[in-house]
Amino acid sequence: MYITIMATTPKIHRPTATTILALAALAVIATGCGKTVVRKDAALVADTVQTAAAAPNVIRGTFTDSRDGKTYRTVRIGKLTWMVENLNFVTDSSVCYENDESNCQKYGRLYNWNDAMTACPAGWRVPSDEDWDSLTVAVGGQRVEYGYVVYDWKFAGKKLKSTTGWVDWEYDDGKLVSGNGTDDFGFSALPGGYGSSGGNFYDAGYVGHWWSATEYDATYARRRGMDYGSSSVFSSWNGVKADRFSLRCVEDVVGLR
Repeated sequence: MYITIMATTPKIHRPTATTILALAALAVIATGCGKTVVRKDAALVADTVQTAAAAPNVIRGTFTDSRDGKTYRTVRIGKLTWMVENLNFVTDSSVCYENDESNCQKYGRLYNWNDAMTACPAGWRVPSDEDWDSLTVAVGGQRVEYGYVVYDWKFAGKKLKSTTGWVDWEYDDGKLVSGNGTDDFGFSALPGGYGSSGGNFYDAGYVGHWWSATEYDATYARRRGMDYGSSSVFSSWNGVKADRFSLRCVEDVVGLR
């Protein structure tokens, strides 16, 4: 879960202290490691041919996973083709949210990082950190820096979130605001929550977390997140590899890795 700064503070309807404290603690750990990350945002902007203004020109299709016969909708945004749905392929360590099969049908499965790295079907792969950056640039996101540990892409989350499925949130004055997005590009991100390595589940309907293939060390990897109370896409090094997040596969095209 993330803390979102707004003009008027929203009223949150559930306890979030555990999630917030865990995020803060992991960010401190990652900061202490002192690794320098060189970004290529200018190149990403120059290389991305799909922009928010050209949203109607996204290319949609389908892909059938020969391993289990499941068919996924796809969308090409910029130079990359993404699965429009979270992967729902059974692996040894993957789970459904709250171990309920109906949640797999709705949100896809949740994977630890090592499992995720081998879960995508042939011809597809786990998106890298730069793949995610390319996506958020393509939909008109604006990067805000909090240091290399955490940053976000303003406005990108609103455009990538599904138009249904996200919880509403409430201002102090009682005004309800929809947590849904506009789904301008057909990415249709849903809030599948996440699972801890200890078997607990959190925040379906409120947040979505997705793995990247970019690892920090033996314990952490870069992840992306969207929140019901924010229009941004968040990025952080504090994805604990043993925890379980959603997975979007991207087409593995030579020259675009």
